[in-house]
Amino acid sequence: CQTLGNLSLSITLLLFFITVLQKGLKENFADAQVSVVDCPDLTQEPFNFPAKGICGKPRIADVGGVPYLIPLVRKEKVYDLNTVAKDIELPGAFILGAGAVSSRILGVNAELIPIVQTKSEKKPAINGSYIAQINPADKGCLLEKYSSKYTDCEFGLLANLYASEGQPGKVIEVKANGRTGELNFVSCLRQTLEKHYGEKPVGMGGTFIIQKGKAKIHIMPPEFSACPLNTDEDVNNWLKFFEMKAPLICQPVIVSRDPGFDLRVEHTHCFSHHGEGGHYHQDTSPDCVQYLGYFQPAELLLRIDRPQETHLVGRD
Repeated sequence: CQTLGNLSLSITLLLFFITVLQKGLKENFADAQVSVVDCPDLTQEPFNFPAKGICGKPRIADVGGVPYLIPLVRKEKVYDLNTVAKDIELPGAFILGAGAVSSRILGVNAELIPIVQTKSEKKPAINGSYIAQINPADKGCLLEKYSSKYTDCEFGLLANLYASEGQPGKVIEVKANGRTGELNFVSCLRQTLEKHYGEKPVGMGGTFIIQKGKAKIHIMPPEFSACPLNTDEDVNNWLKFFEMKAPLICQPVIVSRDPGFDLRVEHTHCFSHHGEGGHYHQDTSPDCVQYLGYFQPAELLLRIDRPQETHLVGRD
């Protein structure tokens, strides 16, 4: 576990931070509003998370990486969210984010939407995660609650995670409607931060809802590629893409720029209550799309099991 130190953002700069985000969002959306609010109770609909909020010692962990998936998979790369929580010195952490399942547990490859209250000395883990995989019956999306079949907190290959104590508190609320630019919602937020803060890495995580519209989502195939995936075109031909409808509840992890630690600077997975989910790319109905998000800046950024041999293929 490699600690990169404090990200360059103090919670006392929240008001200035939201001014920066709002300016950037208005360059890409017809309407955008950013404010500081009390975090809604995330144990309630539509989230149904195992923790009330996303506040308290917020930090980001980048675990493993795409080089463990492509060009060829390394199935031995298996991790545990409870162990990650200890590694980042936050046992019992509430973790959100985007990752890959442990094929050792599932027997196949699939997208993981991690939503876990990790175990502490006093309480067992509560796993509210979802799995999005290709349905063998009709080749569509099969979205399942992880706990409906499994009791562990494993994942494989890679994950981008936002961790906190899961407490209520002040958060950044973002509303954006009617996309007018080319950037997706997450890329717009990240590039706005990068443009303003430059070489100083700034990160945040949380959750957002695509309230109206549709989105381009991918799901990895159940079988890992037997042939090396050497280009982004190879990867895109291997992935299965879908157009999925709102509402979609998304878990983004964002770092404004990579200071040289082979980070995945943005990664977002989503789930729904109508059976759809996976890896978010972009809304496909820009005129009517509506986003509502709750974010918290991270105080620490940690790198776990960084690949020694790396590349930039498949980072989208």
